[in-house]
Amino acid sequence: MGGWLGEVLIYMSGFGNEHASEDPRCPGALPEGQNNPQVCPYGLYAEQLSGSAFTCPRATNRRSWLYRILPSVCHKPFKPLEEGHLTHDWDEIEPDPNQLRWKPFEIPKAPQNKMDFVSGLHTLCGAGEPRGRNGIAVHIFVCNTSMTDRCLYNSDGDFLIVPQQGKLLITTEFGKMLVEPNEICVIQQGMRFSVEVFGETRGYILEVYGAHFELPDLGPIGANGLANPRDFLVPVAWYEDRQVPGGYTVISKYQGKLFAAQQDYSPYNVVAWHGNYTPYKYHLEKFMVINAVAFDHADPSIFTVLTAKTTRAGVALADFVIFPPRWGVANNTFRPPYYHRNCMSEFMGLIKGHYEAKEEGFQPGGGSLHSMMTPHGPDADCFEKASKAKLEPERVADGTMAFMFESSLSLAVTKWGLQTSNRLDKNYYKCWEPLKSHFNPKCK
Repeated sequence: MGGWLGEVLIYMSGFGNEHASEDPRCPGALPEGQNNPQVCPYGLYAEQLSGSAFTCPRATNRRSWLYRILPSVCHKPFKPLEEGHLTHDWDEIEPDPNQLRWKPFEIPKAPQNKMDFVSGLHTLCGAGEPRGRNGIAVHIFVCNTSMTDRCLYNSDGDFLIVPQQGKLLITTEFGKMLVEPNEICVIQQGMRFSVEVFGETRGYILEVYGAHFELPDLGPIGANGLANPRDFLVPVAWYEDRQVPGGYTVISKYQGKLFAAQQDYSPYNVVAWHGNYTPYKYHLEKFMVINAVAFDHADPSIFTVLTAKTTRAGVALADFVIFPPRWGVANNTFRPPYYHRNCMSEFMGLIKGHYEAKEEGFQPGGGSLHSMMTPHGPDADCFEKASKAKLEPERVADGTMAFMFESSLSLAVTKWGLQTSNRLDKNYYKCWEPLKSHFNPKCK
């Protein structure tokens, strides 16, 4: 299958499937019965992209074979590239254990300040380091122009991209994906991609190094529920045989730094491919929501879309969790999120609408971080309303999509996040100050 059906992109479905795709302009481009024949159809080169060690068990083994016009090794040497506000230096500023909230991150105005996806990457917080293959980073991206004759690949780990404003047309070696707000995509380690935008664009990125994202185990939920595998979409093969005499820039994110190499052709020259190591996207409206139907507020883990596991059972390097529209029906229950101190770190973002626990102050395009063991919970207004509300079946979060990046690591905030961005809400703590004691020892 090709990448376009008229002007509509087409996809294959299934999470982690063994897919095979060839551009219809070159039927039979996939070799039959083997991966690297002596001579590939159409004179193509065979190249394997490994996303796991060769000897990983079959259940976790990830690789794809790409059949391309030129192999990706054809480029000039890499040279350092200015990183801007992209960093993995978690010690550049003193730790801050306070509850943190950011106003919507500002998008630069074009044409005065043109910024594409790569130059618009800003690291907000993170922990660990890519050389040891254990860690995460949370980035904000803001951009107003498309990547032209340059691509990016992440040697350190996987990008989970959450667009908040503006759609992204992402070209990869595997084909094209259109990703709009309320959708997510994952570009896995080593995959080259370029981002085309259509105006002022903003979003969030969860980067993990040392693990790939998986669907969470369902346990007693059973065989179905949460994010269903069939709803994940994978691009189909599309290629361009395009020479770039002025030079095409390939950018590698390597050990937390950026490096650039020049070549004279487009990297999107993959005519056919097969395998289970691919980019993919998912629409958050497809999530099958589960909630408490008798009493009490269930833990937010029931809203996990994807997880990147550690070697400890049940402990995530990072979870991607959403808070989608749903019914609230619990009896004799304080229905908003409970007050909490957590052994995990919780970064929250808002794609659209109003988050139920803090309808004021937490805005689309902004964020909050509640660090390890830092108390958090509903603001005073939410508590008073929910404590007195008549408990009837009600819709919760209609028109809203909030999400959480949760990690077992203790996250450090960057200097850009605390100072340079100038988006930190220094009055955040005041939303809890009106909370008052209702304790009466004479009234049970």
